[in-house]
Amino acid sequence: MSASTSTPAQKLADTLRAVRRERVAVVAFLTAGFPRKDTFARDLAELAAEADVVEIGVPFTDPMADGVTIQRSSYEALKQGVTLHWIIDTLRGLPKMKAQLVFMGYFNPMLAYGLPKLAADAAAVGISGFIVPDLPIEESGAFEQALGAQGLALIRMVTPVTPPARLEQLCASAQGFVYAVSMTGTTGRSVGTGGVSKEVLDYLDKVRRLSSVPVCAGFGIREASQVAALAPHVDGVVVGSAIIEAMEKGESTAALLRKLRG
Repeated sequence: MSASTSTPAQKLADTLRAVRRERVAVVAFLTAGFPRKDTFARDLAELAAEADVVEIGVPFTDPMADGVTIQRSSYEALKQGVTLHWIIDTLRGLPKMKAQLVFMGYFNPMLAYGLPKLAADAAAVGISGFIVPDLPIEESGAFEQALGAQGLALIRMVTPVTPPARLEQLCASAQGFVYAVSMTGTTGRSVGTGGVSKEVLDYLDKVRRLSSVPVCAGFGIREASQVAALAPHVDGVVVGSAIIEAMEKGESTAALLRKLRG
């Protein structure tokens, strides 16, 4: 399939592969509407100018996979009235971003939106895929079908404790990229200062062997030394809590990403 007819899911994977030929890709996360609803467009543009992929977090009342930093940002966004409808309406008015964009959020707001309509609206505003931490593969058929009709990726998440057979199943059905959680627990906990455990690296190597799409490691990445340690074992790294913390302090997220990239 030529580049002109490739789907958003394929473009997402191809972007990560192309970047990986030069360096490890950077996937940046921000909660939509945090710290302020009226600066979301500017905050997104700043990240998209430096990152290769931006995960736009959809605020949710019970973000069970997230640590306190991202939970706090989600609650602040919800207090300002940020919804999935508002995010999509805002994206409609923005110019095309350099980075690939994906949504990351929990399933209830997506289901309430209407899955076929959500897929169509997301595709229309430049979204390439969705990460849904609380949607198991056994229950993902309807959403996967709706996304597939628009060429969008349902991005699978795996963890170090995913059973081997299930890991193979998730990697076999992966689209866009595999989100490889680099630790168990919630987001924001560091994977280790100045390095990463051999167990984590062995796990990432296994995921990469099983997956036909790029593999990006996330949860707890906040230092350039961690990125350097992970780089030989993954195609990209996901940076989330460190970005939210920088935004809370009024620091430049672009500068943070440049520092992490090394």
